[in-house]
Amino acid sequence: MRRLMPALLCLLLACAPSARAQGPSVADDASVLVLGRVSDDPKAHYDQLKPLLDYVIPRMAPVGIRSGRILMARDLQQMTSYLRRGRVDWINETAGNAAVLEQRGVARSFLISEREGATRYHSLFFVRRDSPVQSLQDLAGRSVAFQSPLSTSAYFLPAAQLLEGGQSLELLLSPMDKPAPDRVGYVFARTELNIATWVHKRMVDAGVLSNLDWINPARMPPAFSQDFRLVARTQDVPRALMLVRHGLDPRVESRLREVLMEAASDPDASEALRRFMDTARFVPIGDDDRRALGRLATGVQRVRAEVE
Repeated sequence: MRRLMPALLCLLLACAPSARAQGPSVADDASVLVLGRVSDDPKAHYDQLKPLLDYVIPRMAPVGIRSGRILMARDLQQMTSYLRRGRVDWINETAGNAAVLEQRGVARSFLISEREGATRYHSLFFVRRDSPVQSLQDLAGRSVAFQSPLSTSAYFLPAAQLLEGGQSLELLLSPMDKPAPDRVGYVFARTELNIATWVHKRMVDAGVLSNLDWINPARMPPAFSQDFRLVARTQDVPRALMLVRHGLDPRVESRLREVLMEAASDPDASEALRRFMDTARFVPIGDDDRRALGRLATGVQRVRAEVE
């Protein structure tokens, strides 16, 4: 047993997080700007974030920023903690997650990211052309395919709209499962192409995609879409948002806004923007966008309370 103790202790230390490896808290160093991301694939997301951070940091020198860091969170709860404690200064998020973070009082949206030629998008409900479903009310007792529990356009938005219309949702065990007659059954298909395929093969009665995915042939093959028809759509929400934590120095926030908004006209930023999820530019968030985020926050809260 004594011989095993050193080896066992070594394993425990190797598995335990090292406070020294993490270094001093960046919350205590006003010269460090930390870019955060909720990630299930830290390496891939680091490669997306690093070029943008490298572009931004040198241009933040007038407000005392000397260096930058990237900090990943495993989920929205951990990111909320990072923002609340000042460990993350700014992040890019979907509208659904941005609405949650604003509702929790830890961050504020200040710019919209333009991607795929759009600053806003919405969800589309679709069925086969020969389906008896004519409206969302006809989905009671039938099934719908969402993408994932983290998707704004293919989960939060459409689920909230169904709830607002008086429908009750029920998680199904598989695409072949059936809901109660008075409920809308839902399953997560993981990818947009799976959603289209499941509807086309009649595995589910309806699917939901964003209007941007609807016109993307890689996600909605033309051979499928010609057999589909739309039955409903949701409100528009921002495509993606830049947020800063509450309590960030106003001078830093102002300069960060300037740098990001000017990036689209700076040739030196083109590669960083391309690698940052193929972002075209950053634009100010308007009153209509803030109202849309407020409605979305209410919808997300209701989905989590009544569905999850």
